[in-house]
Amino acid sequence: MNACIRAVVRTAIYNKLQVSGIYRGYDGMIDGEMQALQSHSVSNIIQRGGTILKSARSERFMTKEGRQLAAKQLKKHKIDGIVAIGGNGTFTGADIMYQEHGIPFIGIPGTIDNDLFGTDFTLGFDTAVNTAMEAIDKIRDTADSHNRLFFVEVMGRDAGFIATWSGLASGAEAILVPETQTYVDDLITKLTIGWKRKKSSSIIIVAEGDDAGGAYDIAKKVKEKFKHYEIKVTILGHLQRGGSPTCFDRVLGSRLGAAAVTALIEGKANLMAGIVNGKVKFTPFPKAIKHKLVMPTELLDLGDILST
Repeated sequence: MNACIRAVVRTAIYNKLQVSGIYRGYDGMIDGEMQALQSHSVSNIIQRGGTILKSARSERFMTKEGRQLAAKQLKKHKIDGIVAIGGNGTFTGADIMYQEHGIPFIGIPGTIDNDLFGTDFTLGFDTAVNTAMEAIDKIRDTADSHNRLFFVEVMGRDAGFIATWSGLASGAEAILVPETQTYVDDLITKLTIGWKRKKSSSIIIVAEGDDAGGAYDIAKKVKEKFKHYEIKVTILGHLQRGGSPTCFDRVLGSRLGAAAVTALIEGKANLMAGIVNGKVKFTPFPKAIKHKLVMPTELLDLGDILST
């Protein structure tokens, strides 16, 4: 997100526009927590995780009164266009704000889950999946040394992109995601075949939203029928949300941030800027909110093939 903020600020300044940062999202918009930003304001942030502007959920913005207060603050601070980084909640709020007050918004998809419609990749996904992969690689070392079966839970309450990509990249024996039904008996059969082939260790990647439960639940079910393996569970949790962003995420944020400012200059509004087949593409908020990026089934099939 910091790479994106940097790109927005400097693209605006390049086009001789004044630009302000709104702190704490819609809550900060309502409270008038806005500050003029200069080029030096975004120096030395591109390598930092998180966001210098902070973020917050805003129940007040969900009310008409809250949005009216936000609109007054924007007018007071002479802000006539917004670049908003977020997901469906952010875009829903932006869409309503545009309909009620005519303030143009351009959205930037920012979620590590990578499940937003209208873009091949969201800000933070590549960093999160690389963080998960590196952690799984380290777990693989101890699993192999001690002949253990590890269940590793990664983020993904509704989507299995992190699980699938990190699982493929780390050579996982199985990848369990919300998009497909998990049959524990089939998993046990697969592990038994590997045991008979004298496999010294196995790693199972579980998305937190898998239908069979989280890593602990599934590990317990497997342990009941697979007693000869020492089973361990690791929950990667919020470490996937932090850390220095990857090169890909920095470039993605820079491209989308600059494109968002250009779109506002051109009079565009109520759109999400995404990257599709390597090019910037704009999707109307209602369409981006209504639909969801679907996991390519061939990735899951590939995981099954490569784990045999």
